[in-house]
Amino acid sequence: MSINWYPGHMKKTKDLIQANLKLVDVAIELMDARIPISSRNPQFDALLNGKKRVVALNKSDLADPAKTRLWVEYYAEKGIKAIPINSLTGQNVNQLLAEIKIECKDITDKAISQGRLIRPIRIMIVGIPNVGKSSLINKMAGRNAAVTGNKPGVTKGKQWIRINKEIELFDTPGILWPKIEEDMQGIKLACSGAIKDEILNVEDIAFHLINLLIGAYPEALYDRYKLEEKIEPVVIMEEIGRKRGCLMRGNEVDYEKVARILLDEFRKGIMGKITLESPLDLALKSEEELADETSESL
Repeated sequence: MSINWYPGHMKKTKDLIQANLKLVDVAIELMDARIPISSRNPQFDALLNGKKRVVALNKSDLADPAKTRLWVEYYAEKGIKAIPINSLTGQNVNQLLAEIKIECKDITDKAISQGRLIRPIRIMIVGIPNVGKSSLINKMAGRNAAVTGNKPGVTKGKQWIRINKEIELFDTPGILWPKIEEDMQGIKLACSGAIKDEILNVEDIAFHLINLLIGAYPEALYDRYKLEEKIEPVVIMEEIGRKRGCLMRGNEVDYEKVARILLDEFRKGIMGKITLESPLDLALKSEEELADETSESL
C-alpha cells in the first residue's frame, strides 16, 4: 500500500522547522508508543541534525508495557532519553519537562557563569499528524494553549507558547513524508489513525490489522470477539459481523461496519495494551536492507 501524502501545508511545515530551528535549544520528538518505527518521520534526523533531542512515547497507556521498556532501553543505548507519556491524562509530562531542563543544563550554567540573565529554554515539538501534540502542549502549559482534535492535521499554524517561566515552546503542525514506501508502515499508520480513514479502504486496513494481531496478540483478538483460533481473517470479519449484528439486506455482513468497529476498538485500547513494533524489527529491517544491497552488487 504505497501512500502519496504531501499536501502543501506539510511542505510549509518542513520549511517552518528549518527556518526556526536555530531559535530552539532542544526538540521533543513525539511518537506513538504502539508504532514507534512507523510513527516516526525519517526526515527528522536530517531536519534536527545536531540538535538536542528528547523522545516522548505517547499513548503509552494503550501500548504493551514490556515493549515500551524495550524502546526506552533502545534509545538509552543511543544516548537519547525516551519517556513514555499519556498526553491526555498528563502522565509523566512533568518528567518530560524535567528532562528538558537536564538536557539544557549546559546552557543555563553558561549564562550563570557569564553573569547573564537566564532566558527561558526554547523547545520545539515535532511529530506526525494525530500523534497527540496539541494535547501534550495543553498538559505542559496547564491550559488550552493549542487547538486539539481527533482528526489528523488539526494544528494549522505557527505559534510560540509559554509553558512556564522557564520554558517556551515553538509548536509546529504534524508532518508526514512525501511518500510512504513500505506497505506495512502505511498500514500501521492507518491502523493507529494517523492517516485519515476517508482516503483509505477501511476494510483492507482492518483485514491487515487482524493479520498483525494474529501474529503478535492472538489472544487479544480471540478473547475480545469470542472467536475460535486458527480461522482466516476474512472469516474472522464475518464472524464479528454476525456476532455484532453488522448485517445488511439479505443477511449479508456489512464488512465496512465491521472494519470500523475493529479499528475503533484497537485505537481506544479496548482489545488490550498492544504494541505492533519492537526494536528487534529495526534490526531485522537493517539485515534485510543489507541483504538487498549485497544482492544488487552481485
